[in-house]
Amino acid sequence: MLGTNNQQIVYSAFINPTIENHQVGSKNLLIRAKDELLEPLRQWLDSLEIQNRKLAKFIAKLIPAQCPFERDIILFGRKVAHIPPMCKLNPFYDQFVGLRFRALCYLVDQCGEDIQSYC
Repeated sequence: MLGTNNQQIVYSAFINPTIENHQVGSKNLLIRAKDELLEPLRQWLDSLEIQNRKLAKFIAKLIPAQCPFERDIILFGRKVAHIPPMCKLNPFYDQFVGLRFRALCYLVDQCGEDIQSYC
């Protein structure tokens, strides 16, 4: 409570800590539920083994080495804006990068290929 002039203001009428805690708890619950739904697919992507030259080449070409969305917007020779890389927002970003790395390693180690064209 806060005393002002002769009136008392009760904070709980404006801020209800139980509602705030409930909202924070429900947000954490939603995040955990989303992670639990995506986890089997993450594990499957991490467990994929590359054992085929054609598949390795396909993966190396399909998954880009750098984020294709990052851009500098240049107008009249001056940098006006920068669009940041959005690949990190992809929930499977780490798994795709790892899959591409395994494909490139397979091409180098097993097939003896030069992978400079994929970089």
